[in-house]
Amino acid sequence: MKLFYSANSPFVRKVLVAAAELGLEIENVPSPTNPVSQDAAILATNPLGQVPTLITDDGVSLADSRVIIEYLDHLGGGNIIPPVGPKRWAVLVDQSTADGMLDSALSMRYEQVLRPVDIRSATWVTAQHGKVGATLDYFEARVSSFGDRVDVGTITIACALAYLDLRFPDEGWRSRAGLAAWFKTFSERPSMLKTAHPT
Repeated sequence: MKLFYSANSPFVRKVLVAAAELGLEIENVPSPTNPVSQDAAILATNPLGQVPTLITDDGVSLADSRVIIEYLDHLGGGNIIPPVGPKRWAVLVDQSTADGMLDSALSMRYEQVLRPVDIRSATWVTAQHGKVGATLDYFEARVSSFGDRVDVGTITIACALAYLDLRFPDEGWRSRAGLAAWFKTFSERPSMLKTAHPT
């Protein structure tokens, strides 16, 4: 399997952490793609031209971290996405909520870095920042229920928090003591250490 890869993409990292937890090997193919410049190699198999894009051993192209992780979980024996039932829906909601926080964080990053200075919107950044803060509060209120879970939900939450550290080190999210303590433990997992963003 080959994964079109960007070292600082939190969605790529989700996939890599999931693969490591499932004991699967993936070849990383570096890609220069970004929201305003796409990689022709990815476009050949994925019209969105985005990372992560996985090419399976059968030559099938899979896009979007959620789809890729579901495929990897199938290969790995279903260890990080519970079967149908209440636990599955809870884990998938954790994933989608953390993904939403990442979408807002990336939106802030793009607005502040990629958009020309004269058309940047402080109102837009403030609105996205509000979503990030509300989601952090949401997880802080629930973190005591995480226990020692290692699933697509907790993987996504951990990758989202790590991305905030990477791009928004002054965010101050560690004022949420429960979330900070949980993340400290989870981030010491070999899968997280192996996939850490470059410093």
